[in-house]
Amino acid sequence: MVDSLRAEKQYRIGLVGDKSSLVPFWELFASLGNERVIGQLGIRALALHSESQAGGGFDVGFELPVHPDWQSMLAAHQDLNLVIETTGREAVLLDLRHGLPSSITLVERGAASFFLRLLSSDQMWVACKLDLLHTQALLKGIIDQLKEEIVLVDAHGNVLDCNKAVLGARGIGKADMAGRPLREFFLLPEEPAGSLDAPPPLEHALETGESAEATLTYTDAGGRVHHTREYVHPLQDEAGRTGSYLCIRRDITGRTQMEQRLQESERLASIGEMSTYIAHEIRNPLFAIGGFANQLMRNVADPAAREKIEIIIEEAKRLDGILKSIVTFARPLESGSGQTDLNSIVRDTMELMGMACETKGISPVLGLAPDLPLVKADPELIKQCLINLVKNSVEAMPGGGLLAVRTGFAGGRIILEVEDTGQGIAPELRDKVMSPFIGTKGRGSGLGLAMVKKIVDGLGGSLELVSVPGAGTRVDLFLPPWAAQAAQPGETGQEPVAKPGADE
Repeated sequence: MVDSLRAEKQYRIGLVGDKSSLVPFWELFASLGNERVIGQLGIRALALHSESQAGGGFDVGFELPVHPDWQSMLAAHQDLNLVIETTGREAVLLDLRHGLPSSITLVERGAASFFLRLLSSDQMWVACKLDLLHTQALLKGIIDQLKEEIVLVDAHGNVLDCNKAVLGARGIGKADMAGRPLREFFLLPEEPAGSLDAPPPLEHALETGESAEATLTYTDAGGRVHHTREYVHPLQDEAGRTGSYLCIRRDITGRTQMEQRLQESERLASIGEMSTYIAHEIRNPLFAIGGFANQLMRNVADPAAREKIEIIIEEAKRLDGILKSIVTFARPLESGSGQTDLNSIVRDTMELMGMACETKGISPVLGLAPDLPLVKADPELIKQCLINLVKNSVEAMPGGGLLAVRTGFAGGRIILEVEDTGQGIAPELRDKVMSPFIGTKGRGSGLGLAMVKKIVDGLGGSLELVSVPGAGTRVDLFLPPWAAQAAQPGETGQEPVAKPGADE
């Protein structure tokens, strides 16, 4: 019995009635949908009972046959297995009950109206469901295409839903994030608690129920600095109650770096304008100070006085060195178009600086890639960059450590990597160390990394700094390779490009 109730039976329906009953009945059918829906319901034909012949035919508005009586309908449609009587008249029902074969089910007006209204509600629910699914798919498709990370959280800051950008950035599934605090994924800055001028946007919104936004800076597991702009908006229901919050996080690292480069360019322009004035106004009196101090040194015999004069001479030399660094930094870079064997420069430079490293308990390690292309740069400029990087690493390891210098080739760029196990760079200084006159050692001009960056930028390369406080620092220089040129007309060929380590 249960199986028979669950079995799907294809009904082929015929309607029987007069005009007064068929018109409203048919309007109820028509309200379910179009002709395709009527066909899916299984309606095959209409029939007028004998008492309704007078008055002409009946136009249903669809391609549906209308017969003068139910007998004609059964003769024309022998596959019918259900008849619906629409008048409710006892005489018509008796005629159908006695005349219909046992294979055809008779449904009276009241029962038919009930099931049709039930079917109408079901059809409306299906239509609403399809519309909702379409809207949901459209909205999800739009949100998933956005580069911004978008997360929906509850009133406690736990994740309810998120877009693809969030999952792709963290390499996890949505189920792994659902129900967990958002701050496990949207990290806060590394400053100590209470050092921020205001609470972070999410915490502020959860506490006050108001929208909030701020720029946050954090360091990832690889030691790279990221700048993000975080927006949080409360979502209210029709009653005005806030039940969830929309958090949007946009990575503005590239934009921030561009702004910093623009500020640096403006600062360098100011330095260039001042360098000539500095050289003229300071070098002349500085030269006089040094000259007179040396004369006094030759004429004074008092040890105490000589010690003071030596201090004057040394400080004058130090000031002259700083002045030379400023003038050199402000001078336009002449990168030239030389061909540089990077591995040879690394070997020669580390051989010269190896003794200084060993005396301080630092173990230098070389990792040179074989068959490295030549660098399109002046060898002296590359050597200057390497010396500055190595000096910075040595000064960052006063108690000794490991200094690794590596070369490689990837993505069409030659890589020079210098990594140490020193003190690292504090997060708040990481974006500033490559700016001129910003030092981390408390002495010197602060032009080491700034000069390296200027040289690399002038060569058409780029620099990347990765540092973890207490674990060390790595600086990667990405340099352009020397590209082979096509032979000129009349030439039989080109000389082979020298391999790294070959005699020049």
